[in-house]
Amino acid sequence: MNSAAADIAKGLENIPIKYTVLSSIDGEKGKLYYVGYPIEELVEHSSYEEVCFLLLNARLPTKSELEETVKILIKERDLPSEVWKIVKSFPRNTPLISVLRAGVDLLALFDEEAEQNTPDARMSVAIRLISRIATFLAAAYRVRKGLEPITPSEDLPHAANFLYMATGRRPTPLESKIIDVAFMLHAEHELPASTTAALVVASTLSDLYSAVSAGIGALKGPLHGGANEKALEMLLEIGSPEKAEEYITKAIAAKQRIMGFGHRVYKNFDPRALILKKYLEELSKIRSDMSLLQIADSVEQVMAEKMRSKSIFPNIDLYSGPVFHLLGLEKELFTPIFAVARSVGWMAHVIEYWEDNRLIRPRAIYSGPPPRKYVPIEER
Repeated sequence: MNSAAADIAKGLENIPIKYTVLSSIDGEKGKLYYVGYPIEELVEHSSYEEVCFLLLNARLPTKSELEETVKILIKERDLPSEVWKIVKSFPRNTPLISVLRAGVDLLALFDEEAEQNTPDARMSVAIRLISRIATFLAAAYRVRKGLEPITPSEDLPHAANFLYMATGRRPTPLESKIIDVAFMLHAEHELPASTTAALVVASTLSDLYSAVSAGIGALKGPLHGGANEKALEMLLEIGSPEKAEEYITKAIAAKQRIMGFGHRVYKNFDPRALILKKYLEELSKIRSDMSLLQIADSVEQVMAEKMRSKSIFPNIDLYSGPVFHLLGLEKELFTPIFAVARSVGWMAHVIEYWEDNRLIRPRAIYSGPPPRKYVPIEER
């Protein structure tokens, strides 16, 4: 290996590439803020719609501004008739996250403002895509299940409407609150791989749809998305609280990753995990099914005994999988839901970056052979 390899920032770990007002993470204390507001306060008092306005405008809306945002999100829910037809033709054995990525590119073709690069057009496109990407995912999911897509509601909140369109059942007030909280918690998280991918594309002055498509492509990778699916599978495989210690002990001995634990930034509890755990408790009681919560608690206790010295704490994925499961959502939806909720964060970062845009063009350190003469194929 080239001795210069020491100069490489592998994975760009801890390398700042932009200033942002959108979110800040205190990994040591386990704190997350959106535009300075603690995530705990937003979850308690706000809504996904208000968080969307907050991230896109870097401030909280007035009452009239929030009402207008909600009105536009509802107005934009329906898909163009051509898209409704095309969504029924997608292959049913393709990963749903890939279908969603194709859907974003498809939606771009039917948005007259997609290629416009004015501040007003960007905001209009962002709100439209936030609304339509949720409708598209729910429709694509139902088509895969052999079911008819459901027309969007004109009165349900954004996240609750998605739950309704996916399951075919109007959510209860508690279910509506929980899916709204889940969307808020997934809306923004600084610069993970997906947001960085979106920024790289946007830095070329491409469009918002292309940036979101890139974000989805990055999220598809198992090192970024899919952890909550694996965490749920782990809990189901363990099967009962008393089997947690044996399972975790064997997994650690085999040097297997324990899904739902650890984070590149948090060296303490992921605050999003603490919030979702509380709602998982409420949902489990309503469902009269405490099994997943009890197994997760046992896994958390075992991990605390064995791994706390290494600062490995529960993250959001440990609880988001069980929450989605109890809401009636299947595993193949988990990562696409992440993308739908995070779409606002991706676009907010892109719009912010465009205020002082610079093409992202890193360098590579050459580590191959020195210059040499080409050898004709007859002489090789």
